[in-house]
Amino acid sequence: MFETVIGLEVHVQLNTKTKLFCSCPTSFAEHQNINTCPTCLALPGALPVVNKEAAIKAMRFGYAINADVNHDSVFDRKSYFYPDSPSAYQITQLTKAIVQNGELFIDLEDGTQKRIGMTQAHLEADAGKNMHEGNHSKVDLNRAGTPLLEIVSQPDMRSADEAVAYLKKLHSTVRYLDISDANMQEGSFRCDVNVSIRPKGQEAFGTRVEIKNINSFKFVSAAIAYEVQRQTEAYEDGVYEEEVYQETRLWNVEEGVTKSMRGKEEAADYRYFPDPDLRPLIVTDEMVAEAKIMPELPDAKAKRYMEELGIKPYDAHVITADKEMAYYFEEMLEHGAVAKTAVTWLTSELLGRLNKAGVSIEDSPVDAKTLGTLVSKITDNTISGKGAKEILDHMMENEDRDIDGLIDKLGLAQVSDDSAILAIIDEILAANPEKVEEYKGGKEKLFGFFVGQTMKASKGTANPGKVNELLKQRLG
Repeated sequence: MFETVIGLEVHVQLNTKTKLFCSCPTSFAEHQNINTCPTCLALPGALPVVNKEAAIKAMRFGYAINADVNHDSVFDRKSYFYPDSPSAYQITQLTKAIVQNGELFIDLEDGTQKRIGMTQAHLEADAGKNMHEGNHSKVDLNRAGTPLLEIVSQPDMRSADEAVAYLKKLHSTVRYLDISDANMQEGSFRCDVNVSIRPKGQEAFGTRVEIKNINSFKFVSAAIAYEVQRQTEAYEDGVYEEEVYQETRLWNVEEGVTKSMRGKEEAADYRYFPDPDLRPLIVTDEMVAEAKIMPELPDAKAKRYMEELGIKPYDAHVITADKEMAYYFEEMLEHGAVAKTAVTWLTSELLGRLNKAGVSIEDSPVDAKTLGTLVSKITDNTISGKGAKEILDHMMENEDRDIDGLIDKLGLAQVSDDSAILAIIDEILAANPEKVEEYKGGKEKLFGFFVGQTMKASKGTANPGKVNELLKQRLG
């Protein structure tokens, strides 16, 4: 039996307005090579200046993960030649990063949490983008110099599920902190996975393989599963040392396999040395104070939901995992929705319809105020749950958002008047004398029949509680 050992390196693009060492904008999808200047093109004589906003956002992340935030850190040059790097080196932090020794807690299926250690989070400049068209390759340097925060975990994960849980928690955290949009499709949140196996009980790590630049949770899980199987089979076939060696591999989406890219470089291969153009980054007291301005993070928010609102742990973590969903939920409460009912209508009714339509919560055609108002109408018995579903379906397809108007328009106002409901009940009982006798003779399951017939006759508008109460009276 083997144990899997996983460590992750995540590159998070910081959502600053300008690049890490110059004033060029970081806007996405601009015309090629328009967001460039002598500094990010590495022209002779151009000197870098550190982006203060990027440093503060890196510090804020550090405080959020209970890390050591260094008030002085240094930049190094990582030397490599590739067409998307005009300077033939990358400015990064090797010797002393701005954030070191943090932690993140992931939620496991059994309801417990596991601590994942964080080695460091360091600032570095992104490279440009290579584009290959037939026999030609082009380089777009708009992205060159964009600020990245590279977040390096300890090798504390033991399965693909734990790795994905860690990534989702990290993704959620950087979005709550508003330091990155973490858009995986646009490359704002991408991951390198380090995977090895070892016989259970062995303390020494096995040979580590790095899988580069994976941009979805699904692919991370699949790549780990494939690589673990490949390494395990090599071990069992006696060819582990021949087939598993320290290298960089790529995940091939179409074939569902990892493929060798190049031998894994070590620090010495990159010929790191201190950047001579950049002095140490010294943070001020004002920067520390700004970095410590912190929103309520997912774990704290989930705990509050459980303790103050009485929400089940599973539901609390589902809602808080996504920043937009949590804010949507809280706005529902502000507009009259009761917490437990709001949970059901958000996570089951609305999300079920959004998922079917392929729409995110941010682009929901029904906003939080409207859904909160609708849910409050169930609580005060203005409409039934069935009626509310009909209104929600109507709003998903139409622009009308006047809840009271829709209740009248669709004839869904719930009847709670005793005399009106009794009139319907008397008609049902009169039409079914044999079933009444059977019920009175001990066949109590027929009570559900009478309830169903009454609700049907009222076209779902009768208050179910009143129906039950009045039926019991009439049936003795």
